[in-house]
Amino acid sequence: MTNLGYALLGMLADESRTGYDLAQLMKQQVGYFWSAKHSQIYPELARLESEGLVAFEVIEQQDRPHKKLYHITPAGLEILRNWVTTPAESAPVRDELILKAYCIWLAEPEKAIELFKQEELRHRQQLAHYEQLYIWGEENLQREQRSKHSSLFGKYLSLARGIGHEREYAEWCRWVIEQLEKPDFF
Repeated sequence: MTNLGYALLGMLADESRTGYDLAQLMKQQVGYFWSAKHSQIYPELARLESEGLVAFEVIEQQDRPHKKLYHITPAGLEILRNWVTTPAESAPVRDELILKAYCIWLAEPEKAIELFKQEELRHRQQLAHYEQLYIWGEENLQREQRSKHSSLFGKYLSLARGIGHEREYAEWCRWVIEQLEKPDFF
């Protein structure tokens, strides 16, 4: 089972969705901690369906191709429940900006400073977006929706991690800029 498979099962455990819905969710709610392209999602759904972990119903549409609405099966839910509490494998970090920082001694300082200013701004904007979602949830979610047994609880936990990530990343970019502006870094 791939991690993408688990991600899709997790999104389908919340509610039935089309492949398009899943791709959009990957870009929006899930995008700050997991991503996949359409070209990855549809073959994975087919694999999950062939293994009996998801099923679909065809929704007929006029003047458009029919669409498949996927849902998790009891077998898929069981596998997901078992997976969710097993220790996570350590994943290698693949971050292009950190790689650029590693090679920054090759850049003109002004261009490097501008790059990190742009990245800091991007992370601060994403942080502001996540904080708005958090505040909205705090103000609008009903008591029963805040239960640890609600799918919203997992969204709350991952959003809190996204906030921490964006805050730390923006602060690191600011620190890099300060280092680049110093005559010597030691």
